Amino acid sequence: MPARHRGRRRTVHRLAHNEPVNDLADLLTPEGRALLDEVRGTAPADELAVATRLRREHPAELVSAALGQARLRQRAAAKFGAGDAERMFFTPNGVEQSTRSSVAAYRAERLKALGATSLADLCCGIGGDAIALARAGIRVLAVDRDPVTAAVARANAEALGLGELIEVREADVMEVSTDGYDAVFVDPARRGGRGRIFDPEAYSPPLSWAVEAARKAPHAALKVAPGIPHEAVPGDAEAEWISDGGDVKEAVLWFGVEPGAVRATLLPGPRTLLGKGLPDPQVRPVGRYLYEPDGAAIRAHLVAEVAEELDGGLIDPTIAYVTADELRPTPYASSYEITDQLPFNVKKLKALLREREVGILTVKKRGSAVEPEELRKKVKPQGPGSATVFLTRVAGAPTMLVGAPARPASG
Repeated sequence: MPARHRGRRRTVHRLAHNEPVNDLADLLTPEGRALLDEVRGTAPADELAVATRLRREHPAELVSAALGQARLRQRAAAKFGAGDAERMFFTPNGVEQSTRSSVAAYRAERLKALGATSLADLCCGIGGDAIALARAGIRVLAVDRDPVTAAVARANAEALGLGELIEVREADVMEVSTDGYDAVFVDPARRGGRGRIFDPEAYSPPLSWAVEAARKAPHAALKVAPGIPHEAVPGDAEAEWISDGGDVKEAVLWFGVEPGAVRATLLPGPRTLLGKGLPDPQVRPVGRYLYEPDGAAIRAHLVAEVAEELDGGLIDPTIAYVTADELRPTPYASSYEITDQLPFNVKKLKALLREREVGILTVKKRGSAVEPEELRKKVKPQGPGSATVFLTRVAGAPTMLVGAPARPASG
């Protein structure tokens, strides 16, 4: 045998792109864990000095692996919380594509309420959803075909003390039987080599396969992109759009619940707005108050339900702004008191803001091609006051609405 073929080949798990070798097995050793503790919280500007110091006593590759993992943990804290993120292991794709823990916990509690005690998590990624499900008391089979991703998911289950509830299996989800499980959760990959994938049939696995897998279980949840066309939602599924802190995070197709139902769920809370199948709201003149519906309600096509709750109407048939004469508190929309309505004219807006001594300007747009930063540069706000300007259309005409966040009357 030629010399270059002698010996056992060492399997290397690369956890970070464009980084030196990053071997998960080495990071799980006592030396690796000690290094992870030592580099915790290292600022990017300090990495070179820290690496130079640590390489005097540790292998260079292990030091690079620990620093790369520390960087990923810092990024992941926004999704998982610092407490969990500092104990978990990540890949760049895992941080980017994993579910925010608040959303995963909400979904897990809903599955638990449906009676699920065991679940097959297909395309489990680094295990974020499996962790939330296990914490809800659900036994999980977590499946991913990528060996590195599966190894990370297994390490995370152990790191958080959930190894007895989470079985991680490296396999093609399309070849795994889900018989005997109370529920199925499917999270197809929606990113490819060129970025986000918008065609549901180009998901991996395709949406059609995921739907059939979901239908085989008593209950199922299928995570899809929030921009999924409503016509792509199967008739026997419930469609739910979820936002967290005002940002739309995902859509979920539920099976084994109410077919055809539509809901928007807002976190924290949760607060859920159910669709009633209402016709589009009437268009009316701009009133004293303008309401900006939460993105989940807009994506779920439930603006009419929001308008009904507010006794309001639309400012334009194509714009999702609701207007009303009275201020009514609602979790499903942000409210603003409108002081001025102007045809789109930068000079007039600049004069108005100068007169009001507005230096803190929030610019929002819907139905306008003008970019907020572009407008801000032109009007050059100065002064102690603040205002919000909406660049939009009113009854088809380009319009500027000026106001401020509404405050309920005290008393």
